Amino acid sequence: MKEKKRVQKRIRRKLLAKYRLVILNEDTFEERLSFKLSRLNVFVFASLIAIFLVVATSLLIAFTPLREYIPGYSSTALKKKATELNYKTDSLQQVITMNERYYESIKKVLKGDVSALDFNKDSIVEAVKLEISEVDLNPIIEDSLLREKVDKEDKYNLFESATSAANFILFPPVKGVISEPYNLEDKHYAVDLVVAKDTPIKATADGVVIFSEWTASTGYVIILEHSYGLISVYKHNASLTKEQGDLVKAGEVIATAGNTGEFSTGPHLHFELWNDGYPINPTNFIDFE
Repeated sequence: MKEKKRVQKRIRRKLLAKYRLVILNEDTFEERLSFKLSRLNVFVFASLIAIFLVVATSLLIAFTPLREYIPGYSSTALKKKATELNYKTDSLQQVITMNERYYESIKKVLKGDVSALDFNKDSIVEAVKLEISEVDLNPIIEDSLLREKVDKEDKYNLFESATSAANFILFPPVKGVISEPYNLEDKHYAVDLVVAKDTPIKATADGVVIFSEWTASTGYVIILEHSYGLISVYKHNASLTKEQGDLVKAGEVIATAGNTGEFSTGPHLHFELWNDGYPINPTNFIDFE
C-alpha cells in the first residue's frame, strides 16, 4: 500500500514538475521568450490541439466541396445532374409511351386491323331506362340558381368558341358514286368513290399531314390528323401534293385521284375516317353525292 502511494506521488511529481522553455538568440544568447511548462500542461495542450484538428477536419469534409476529392465521397454536382437526368428520363418514358400508343393507332389505320364488337342494344336500352328510373331528375334550388346565373352570363357572351365539337363540319373530299360502301363485317372500313383520273382530292377538314408516302398495296396514301381525335385516310391516289408535317385547310387539294396500288381495280378514292383508333362510317357525316 505504501509502495503504491509512493509510486503515485512520484508520478504526480513528474507530471507537475515545472520546466522552463527558453528561446535564445544564437549569436548573443539573449533571451527572447520563455515559458513555464509541465508534463501535464504539455499533454493537455497536445490533446486539445488533436481534438481541434479532428473536429475541424470532420467539418471541412462534411460541409465543403473538398470532400469530393476524398475517395468514397460522390460529387454534389454529379448527384444534382443524376437527379435531373432521372426526372428527364421519366418524362421521356411517358412521351415514348404516348407515342407508342399513337403509332399503334396509326398502324390500325394503315392495316385496317380492328375487331368488331357486337352489342345487345335492347339490353343496353333497358339498363339505361332502369338507371334513369332510379335517379331523381328534379333540380335542387342551388342547381336552379346556378343555371340562371350561367344563362345570364352566356346571354351577353360575344366570345363563344367557333371550333367546338358541335360546330365541327366534315366536307366531302370528292364528289362521286359509291362503288363499295362501308362494311364492318368484311373489314372494309371505308367508302370507295368512283371518280375520273386526276380528279382533285380535297381535305375533309383542317388538319396536319401525318403520313404521305407510297405503299405497294394501296399506292399513294395520305393521312390527315384533325381535331377531336379524328383521322382521315385517302388511298390509291395518282399523286400527292402535300408532305408529312404540312398544315392543310378544309377543302384544300392534297392529292389527285388515281389507280395505284395492288388492291386498286380502277380510278377511285378509298376514303376512311377513324376516331381514337376505331373506324367510323364516313357516310354518317359526309354527303358524297
